[in-house]
Amino acid sequence: MSKNSFDTQTLSANLRRTKHQPRKRFGQNFLHDESVIRQIVDSIHLDRDDNLIEIGPGMGALTEPLLAEVDAMTVVELDRDLADSLRIRIGANSHPNFTIIKASAMDVDYRELYSPERGKLRVVGNLPYNISTPILFHLLNYADVIKDMHFMLQKEVVERITAEVGSKTYGRLSVIMQYHCDTDYLLTVPKEAFNPAPKVTSAVFRLSPHKTKPVVAEDEPYFAIVVRETFNHRRKTLRAIFKKSTLLPTLSEDDFAACGIDPQARPETLSVSDFVALSNQAKARLDS
Repeated sequence: MSKNSFDTQTLSANLRRTKHQPRKRFGQNFLHDESVIRQIVDSIHLDRDDNLIEIGPGMGALTEPLLAEVDAMTVVELDRDLADSLRIRIGANSHPNFTIIKASAMDVDYRELYSPERGKLRVVGNLPYNISTPILFHLLNYADVIKDMHFMLQKEVVERITAEVGSKTYGRLSVIMQYHCDTDYLLTVPKEAFNPAPKVTSAVFRLSPHKTKPVVAEDEPYFAIVVRETFNHRRKTLRAIFKKSTLLPTLSEDDFAACGIDPQARPETLSVSDFVALSNQAKARLDS
């Protein structure tokens, strides 16, 4: 993509003209660093006919350069003042194929935005940090119609999502997200790139839903329970966890052997495949 595909002076002028005070209840921190914006747009590798969805466009810092790369775009914005501002500056004046959905990202049925003609969704967003995890889990429900997702979150959360097995940051988010998607840490974003500056450093990452999952849990809701419960007691051994939790059955030595897992192991040493095997065995024990 050309680095001249959008006018950074126009972008800066738009941000200055918008007399909007960031609202804490919406978790608003507005990106304004043009170098970071360009890095994010370049990292997505858009094509003109992509079915692009942006969550939380805010004052349009990412919206305008993204829209310059595609023929059509839909944004989801909860703040009606910001949505109206975007409609005036972009929808009415610059681009006829620009759609604004005034709603919470948690209330949108993303399957309705998919069509075979336009292709799978490519979702982008600077998510509100206070509800980022629920939004990610909500989007996983639509993984079959999503090609990829590029989001900016707190750096420590991105590190957990993309963590390798055995690391200190490996946990529930790592296992659940990697069960559903390939995960890639793309770039770090300093606090100073936002207004107002958040208290934490941010990072951009990519989620690419598996076309075919490498491993499939027999009961995915129960798989999620097993992952959650084990990491709630991550300092304990698996044997102790399965004895302690009221939501998990007590597993015998034969049960652990059947799924090839050491009962003395701790949760952070288990791969996604191990968790699938463990949840399948635990569910079979409950059903027996």
